[in-house]
Amino acid sequence: MTMRDEHHHERHLEPEDQRHGHGQQPSDTDDDRDLGFDLPEAAKVSPTRIVALGAVALAVIGAAFVIGWVPKHRSKQALETSTKEAENALLRVQVVTPKAKSSDRSLALPGSVQALQETTVFPRASGYVRSWAVDIGDKVKEGATLAEIDTPELDQQIDQARAQLAQAQAGLVQAKANHEFSVTNLDRYKLLTPKGVASQQELDKQQAQTLVDDANVKVAQANIEAQQANMRRLVQLKSFAHVTAPFGGTVNARLIERGALVSSSTPLFKISETDPVRVFVQVPQDVAPSVRSDVPAQVTVREYAGRTFQGKVARSAGALDPGSRTMNTEVRVDNPKNELLVGMYAQVSLTLPSPHRVYEIPGTAVLQDANGVRVATVVDGKLHLVPVTIERDTGTTMEISSGLNGSEHVVKLASAELVEGRGVEVATEPPKEGAPAPAKEPAKESK
Repeated sequence: MTMRDEHHHERHLEPEDQRHGHGQQPSDTDDDRDLGFDLPEAAKVSPTRIVALGAVALAVIGAAFVIGWVPKHRSKQALETSTKEAENALLRVQVVTPKAKSSDRSLALPGSVQALQETTVFPRASGYVRSWAVDIGDKVKEGATLAEIDTPELDQQIDQARAQLAQAQAGLVQAKANHEFSVTNLDRYKLLTPKGVASQQELDKQQAQTLVDDANVKVAQANIEAQQANMRRLVQLKSFAHVTAPFGGTVNARLIERGALVSSSTPLFKISETDPVRVFVQVPQDVAPSVRSDVPAQVTVREYAGRTFQGKVARSAGALDPGSRTMNTEVRVDNPKNELLVGMYAQVSLTLPSPHRVYEIPGTAVLQDANGVRVATVVDGKLHLVPVTIERDTGTTMEISSGLNGSEHVVKLASAELVEGRGVEVATEPPKEGAPAPAKEPAKESK
């Protein structure tokens, strides 16, 4: 070890207080010596500089606080103040009084024109068509001749029945003669038996024969009655060869030709009575209870533009169809000129009395939300929300069937600002153009 190394080693072993002296602070040079190398001038920071940098940082933080939080706090306070003022401010509204409407309700329904009665005419006698007297479109009266049928087999049956009736009548004559003879013989035996000329046995036998002959007379009489009934039946069937109209109406179809063989299952004609006609409509459930007989009805068809046929309700089914929830209803309409044809599509307007009174209000006055259908009324300067039932919506107005009695002051324009108990000011006239709009509820602060 050299002298220089020993000197350097001793210098590092000196106490800290000896190196810096009593009461002396270490200098930058000393720090450099502690590191074992010299720091550049730019990296050397003095305590004064550190304090200055801290002060600057605090100033920046304070400025950011003043710039960011203070305005936000003031804005929140202003928003709360504005909200309270808006809540305490009176809302200016216009009101209307519900208008009582007529309880009658007009209802337009599609309908189908049908005949008052219609039927297919069948013959009751079998045979050949000799002639027919009417064709399609002809008007006929009840009992008018429609066709004639030749019935050769039936004619033979009638001849046979007539002969059998004559035979039965002859049998009755014979039975009566036999009975009279038996009665005469019985009287004779009654005289001879006491004298011993005839025995008691012969008398008894003659009495029995008289009873038999009397029964034969009754059998002959019954046989005549049976033959007469059969004769009447055949004559009645013969009358059916003369086919007549069952009621007055219009011939809609002729289904036979001359010489055609017909039986009781062969259709001959179709006839319908069309004055008056029946128009059937399906009345919905909500007005079905109001349908009564003699309710006026107006019937229109496209083929007679501008014309209205007057009618009235004749009857209704009295029950709803489970599938459609409608009630079948018949309307009678006079049709003297046969202008309404069977099968036509018609539009029927019914004037039905409503089961309850209704009140009309503007459509804008109804508030519909999760709480149901309501209207806002003004009572003593406060809002009250009243549940109502809508009877009919016409688009611009609403007909209310329950909830109102006509004396309320209903707010004309419903909005979310209308809350229960809020104070309002009733406007006597609509706001003029350029006037400030009513205060709206402030929007909630976004987080």
